[in-house]
Amino acid sequence: MADGAEFSEKRIRAGLGRLLTAAVEASGRAKREIAADAGLHKDAFRRVLQGDRAATLGEALRILEASRTAPRAHLFLFLVCGSDQAIDWLRSDLAEFFDEFSVEFPEALQRSLGEQVADVKPRWAKGTAYRMAKMLSDHITELERKDQFLESFLSREQEVSNV
Repeated sequence: MADGAEFSEKRIRAGLGRLLTAAVEASGRAKREIAADAGLHKDAFRRVLQGDRAATLGEALRILEASRTAPRAHLFLFLVCGSDQAIDWLRSDLAEFFDEFSVEFPEALQRSLGEQVADVKPRWAKGTAYRMAKMLSDHITELERKDQFLESFLSREQEVSNV
């Protein structure tokens, strides 16, 4: 948004509060335990979750960590996609994948591209993202196909041994 409303302090605090609240609730842990593990006073913790107080970067990461989520992935998703996407992927294998991917990708780019890393163009990002998602989809489909084949093979082996 041209007027900066997307990055207004109130909107960011509210969205981050929703994400942190969802993480705390999904954790199954007591709020007081999470607040203590995150190093926050209970009142400050409550105000952060309600969006009344801005959490520092460290506080947000510690709350997510104490909630047993992938803190970097969820904070990154919050920054890039907003609180809804981060909440949707909360405590999922996809979030753990995204966490590992986010850590490994810069090094993998550097290793694969070497000096060419400076030649990467921003306009390639969308196509690269779709290509990587398609490659991952194809990989999952291939693994599922192999699993089905193996199950079929093992069930035939079991039938033959029972005869």
